[in-house]
Amino acid sequence: MQTTLADFLRDTPDGEEAKSIVGKCVHCGFCTATCPTYQLLGDELDGPRGRIYLMKQVLEGNPVTESTRLHLDRCLTCRNCESTCPSGVTYGRLVDIGRQVVDERLAEQGLHRPARQRIARWVLREGLTRPRLFGAAMRMGQLVRPLLPEVLRNKVPVAAPAGAWPQREHARKMLLLAGCVQPSMSPDINAATARVFDRLGVQMVVAPEAGCCGAIRYHNGDHPGGLDNMRRNIDAWWPHVEAGAEAIVMNASGCGVMVKEYGHLLRHDPKYAERAARISALTRDVSELLPAFAEPLQRLAEAAPPPAQRVAWHPPCTLQHGQQIRGKVEALLTALGVEVKLCADSHLCCGSAGTYSVLQPDLAYRLRDDKLAKLQATQPDTIVSANIGCITHLQSGTQTPVLHWIELVDRMLG
Repeated sequence: MQTTLADFLRDTPDGEEAKSIVGKCVHCGFCTATCPTYQLLGDELDGPRGRIYLMKQVLEGNPVTESTRLHLDRCLTCRNCESTCPSGVTYGRLVDIGRQVVDERLAEQGLHRPARQRIARWVLREGLTRPRLFGAAMRMGQLVRPLLPEVLRNKVPVAAPAGAWPQREHARKMLLLAGCVQPSMSPDINAATARVFDRLGVQMVVAPEAGCCGAIRYHNGDHPGGLDNMRRNIDAWWPHVEAGAEAIVMNASGCGVMVKEYGHLLRHDPKYAERAARISALTRDVSELLPAFAEPLQRLAEAAPPPAQRVAWHPPCTLQHGQQIRGKVEALLTALGVEVKLCADSHLCCGSAGTYSVLQPDLAYRLRDDKLAKLQATQPDTIVSANIGCITHLQSGTQTPVLHWIELVDRMLG
């Protein structure tokens, strides 16, 4: 699809990248078959092909309307369309650029978001990305959880202990991103990750200066703020990288896909480009690392055999579509003696999608309920996933325990 960039985008990195991405789209429509919002709403403009058409119009300098912004806002950025696309359209990058341009063009016309939307987005950007502030708010919410309205109660999980963090020193070391919301919402995920690797002779190291991966700000229209988050993390991790850290471990797939893109997003930054590329190259999801330890894991699991259980595996979009990682978790759990079931339409989004479930609750809860119905059809004892957002979102709609799969492995190892 040929695109003639408007003057305000011509010869800019974002403009040229967006033009290149749009140019790959052949309008075949394969993406609409796997787009959750298109399936729910049946509107061409609420599918990837229609949204690409809208963004093409914006890139070429045509008038921008509130309707354009609404259709882009409704996109989950699940990137299912990328897995389906035969032409290699990197839609996730395009919609990040498109949303930013649309907001800027509408602001130039004096068409700002309603105050309620602006406040909600500001609270999400500033609140979720500050672990101490968010942690204090979460503890307060957990104290009064029964009194909260349902929409808030769904976002406040019942308080749970983290468990012990291993204290042994190992020659092999890997960095672990603590994350911004995970330590408060589900503190055992990081501790369980550290315990599993400790049993395998690898020490998890957390750089205290590292914070939010940048996804919350970047995907909510604050590109400069998101890039600053990335630079801060690179600065925090770099001494450990130079000291020989083998990998940067991600147990939240949403963070993992973001950090793996640091090299691309900072490629034009003369101070950070080289280090950002190195950080991205070192970043691994937990599921990419543990298969190398399959034999010792099996021996440890056999020494402490768990009760028979059936597990439903929900692969987050950021794992299967963003990072293109499929089959690793199922294979590892199966090798450890767990009966693992994938539900029907396991490729579709659960509706969490970062801050989407807060900003677009009606669509998010419709997707959640559909996903849970299909997960429950496998008759699981436990549902496992790989991202804190999915875990919290799914747990809000079911009494079946929803865990991170690394927590399950930790329990199996005794």
